[in-house]
Amino acid sequence: MSQIVVDRLLKTYRIAERDPGVLGAVRGLLHRRHRTVEALAGVSFALERGELLGFIGPNGAGKSTTIKILSGILRPDGGSVRIDGRDPFADRERHVGRIGVVFGQRTQLWWDLPVGEGFDLLRDIYRVDRERYRRTRDELVALLSLERVLDQPVRQLSLGQRMRAEIAAALLHEPEILFLDEPTIGLDAPSKLAVRDFVRRANRERGTTVLLTTHDMHDIEALARRVIVIGHGRVLADSPVEALRAQVLAERRLVVDFAQEAQLPDDLGTHWSGVRVNAREGRTLVLDFDPAAVSAPALIARIAAEHAVEDIRLEGLAIEAVIARFYAMHGAADA
Repeated sequence: MSQIVVDRLLKTYRIAERDPGVLGAVRGLLHRRHRTVEALAGVSFALERGELLGFIGPNGAGKSTTIKILSGILRPDGGSVRIDGRDPFADRERHVGRIGVVFGQRTQLWWDLPVGEGFDLLRDIYRVDRERYRRTRDELVALLSLERVLDQPVRQLSLGQRMRAEIAAALLHEPEILFLDEPTIGLDAPSKLAVRDFVRRANRERGTTVLLTTHDMHDIEALARRVIVIGHGRVLADSPVEALRAQVLAERRLVVDFAQEAQLPDDLGTHWSGVRVNAREGRTLVLDFDPAAVSAPALIARIAAEHAVEDIRLEGLAIEAVIARFYAMHGAADA
C-alpha cells in the first residue's frame, strides 16, 4: 500500500479585488468584489515508502498548497489525502510527529534564540527521548556542518546556514516523511550542494520518503528519479525524469569544436535532414538533431570526414529546456 495517496484534491481561494488608487480603496470598502482562484483542480498521485519525488511547476501552479494540505496546515475543499492511512488535517497531532517540513522562505526556529536552544525546544515539543535526541542532533550537526552556529541567534545566520539549520530542525524527531518546499532557494553553490547531498543521504540511508518542490532543475536532476509537473492546479505529467525528457522532445545535441572556423551554412537542415544550428561561436558549433532522421554516429562521421575536428561531444538537452517546452505545450507558463 502506498504511503501517501492523494485523490482528486480540490482547493480554492476567495480573493478581494478593488480598483487602484484612493477612490478604488473607498469603493472597495463600500462595494466589495471578490474572485475565486482555483489552486488545485483534481490533483491525484501516490507516493511509495522511501521514494523521492520531484514536484515542479510555475509560480502559482499549486505546489505549496499541496504541501500545506499534506502537512495538515490546510483542509482541502474536495478530494482526499491519506498518509499512512490518516487524514493529515483531521489527525494533525499524530500526523505532525511523523513528518518534517521545510519551507524555504519561512522559519520554524526562533529568530532571536541560538540555534542549539531552538533545537532543544523542538525536542520538548516533539517529546523526543533525551538520549535519542542527543544522538540524532549530534549526527545532524556533523552532517550539515552546524557546529559553529549552535550558539548563534538564527537572525545572525547566513541564508545557507539557516537553511541547513532548518533541515536539521525538521529531522530532529526522525520523521518518516520529509516535505521540502524550495529548500535551496537563494543559496550559493556550496550550500546547495550540501543540502542536496544531505537530502540524498536521508532518502537512501534512512529510507526517508521525500517530496521536493523546487524551481532549480539541477535539484531535480541530482535527486529525483520521478517527477510530477503541475500547472493551473492540475497534474500535467507524472513520470521518470528521462521519460519526461523523451516525451517532450526527441532532439539530441552535438557540440563540435573545429580545428579552424568551419564554413557550415546556418540552414544546415536543408543540407542535412533532421539537423539545425542551435548556436555558433568562433570554432564551436552547437547542432540539434533528430535521431529518427539521422543517427549520432552517422552525423559525427560525416562532420569528421568533411572537416578537421578538435573535439566533439554528444549531449541531451538541459532539463530546463525540457520543462520550458513542456509548459509551453500545456499552456502552463503563466500559471
